Amino acid sequence: MRILLSNDDGYFAPGLAALARALAPLADITVVAPERDRSGASNSLTLDRPLMLRQEPGGFYYVNGTPTDCVHLAVTGMLDHLPDIVISGINHGANMGDDTIYSGTVAAATEGYLLGVPSIAVSLANHNAQHFDTAARVVVELVQRIQAQPPTEPMLLNVNVPDRARADLGGIRVTRLGKRHKAEPVVKTTNPRGQTVYWVGASGGAQDAGEGTDFHAVANGFVSITPLQMDLTRFSQMDSVSVWLNP
Repeated sequence: MRILLSNDDGYFAPGLAALARALAPLADITVVAPERDRSGASNSLTLDRPLMLRQEPGGFYYVNGTPTDCVHLAVTGMLDHLPDIVISGINHGANMGDDTIYSGTVAAATEGYLLGVPSIAVSLANHNAQHFDTAARVVVELVQRIQAQPPTEPMLLNVNVPDRARADLGGIRVTRLGKRHKAEPVVKTTNPRGQTVYWVGASGGAQDAGEGTDFHAVANGFVSITPLQMDLTRFSQMDSVSVWLNP
């Protein structure tokens, strides 16, 4: 089995190293990740300049671009064979609910999915994460399941793991995305040169976090696995928009 690993925290991130170590006994691993932290890059591609692919002493490749760039470059130009799986992570912090729209971690997996490869985005649900080994073990178990029973069609899974020891997990739940409250306002401040600058505010707290959501599963100690899709059509509004346009 051939697995392509990427992330949005950068090729030096501890979660990526933990994932590569855990999966090495199972597959031929190639790592192509951003050269720096690109959290929040979403599904952006770099089109205004060329990309450069470099390799660090440990064997990881890194790209001066976004997570999407990394997977796109690897699958369509670097690798001789299509990978069997694309895995993005382990992200340092959760990617639940509305986070998936902005997440570079999810975006890297999404690019693999769009290129026809089963893909997994995995995040450790704590910004002060400690148990990367737990999240890595969860991914190993998913990969083993894929090896034993390959999916009949490409799938995109968003996995969020509570930051606790493996033995303390409650199990796995298949969930839907929850929803956050509106984000906090930008923070206005002044830099040392007296110029006004702005920091993007914190994401909002959980609004829809009831049973069945990713928020609820993680809060109760369960691994959350949400199958994602890329069709953004809001079918329930098609008739009302048609009437609005043609009264």
